[in-house]
Amino acid sequence: MSYTALSAVAHRIQVGQPLPFNVRNADRTLLLARGHRVADAGQLQALMDRGALVDLSELLGERERLGQLAREQLPGLWREGLGRVADALQRAPQEGLDEALTEASQPVLALIERDPDLAIFQVLRQEGGERAAYGVRRSFGAAIAAYLVARRLCWDGDTLERVFKAGLTMNLAMLELQGELAEQRGPMTPAQYATVLRHPRRGREMLELAGIDDRDWLLAVERHHEVEDGSGYPTGTSEVGEIASLLRRVDTYTAKLAARGHRAALAADVAGRQMFMQDPGHPMTAALIKEFGIYPPGCFVRLVSGALGVVVGRGPTVACPIVACLIGPGGRPLPAPLRVDTSEHRHTVSGVVGDHAFGREFTAGELMQLALA
Repeated sequence: MSYTALSAVAHRIQVGQPLPFNVRNADRTLLLARGHRVADAGQLQALMDRGALVDLSELLGERERLGQLAREQLPGLWREGLGRVADALQRAPQEGLDEALTEASQPVLALIERDPDLAIFQVLRQEGGERAAYGVRRSFGAAIAAYLVARRLCWDGDTLERVFKAGLTMNLAMLELQGELAEQRGPMTPAQYATVLRHPRRGREMLELAGIDDRDWLLAVERHHEVEDGSGYPTGTSEVGEIASLLRRVDTYTAKLAARGHRAALAADVAGRQMFMQDPGHPMTAALIKEFGIYPPGCFVRLVSGALGVVVGRGPTVACPIVACLIGPGGRPLPAPLRVDTSEHRHTVSGVVGDHAFGREFTAGELMQLALA
């Protein structure tokens, strides 16, 4: 193994944030494990003064590092990634938000590239949590969807990262309100409606206060509810921009997939069909449907045989996913998940079902494990 001085890579450490690598003593023994949080600048300086080292192999880029990991390790990294994104968003509107988001985004973007099917799983199946966390999860899912669709549209690398950050921050000014509305069964109050109407502009203002001056990012956040025919808000402009136009579509789609107090989540095939009918022929919507499929990873389905399972991967066409069957054609639970290719006639999908069809609810963690079956 080869080592370098901690001082040479100290710029990759953020005080209060998880360490991206192990820190070792001069004799190579472990001092602080990856994920440990350095308490303050004084502790970091003390580590450098004592000659702390870092294994060069741990300094691989996120994509290279993830490429060496077993797929079974990825669910834990997804949970960690969501946590880091949530921590970064809590910085708004403080200075350093861009750097915090960049640091938090890189591992997530690497996870998306490593396994897009598991990325789509995050959009459909995320763990519950406190009210403020709901808005973060919704933003997280929309950002993943936007990145995947932009990648399918062959946008360049810098724009892809900008799309992801804009997706994370487009609802920055109403993250907590999103949680309130998700639990609320009645209509919005006038105050809530006013917050919704002003959140695109307020979101841009918060980003500017945090020192962000990327004009394309700022415009995407400010205009992500504008429509080319002038029917959107907050200004009714017809000059929307590509990133904002994409964000509006993925925001609409992922909102359909999310349950709220007054309604259940739409079935994935219904959500996709509605998007197609509402926006026929638009290349962004077409790319979204092709990327997610009619039965995206994370949704429950029934096969023509009567078997029930969860979609764990995209197949050769939008209507033929890979399914992990949990209940056999006779209605009895299978001893172990049975992975089938629904492009085979005997395994054709007949429709989407709710988890009630299985007689139990599944946690996101359980479903992620099934995705690895």
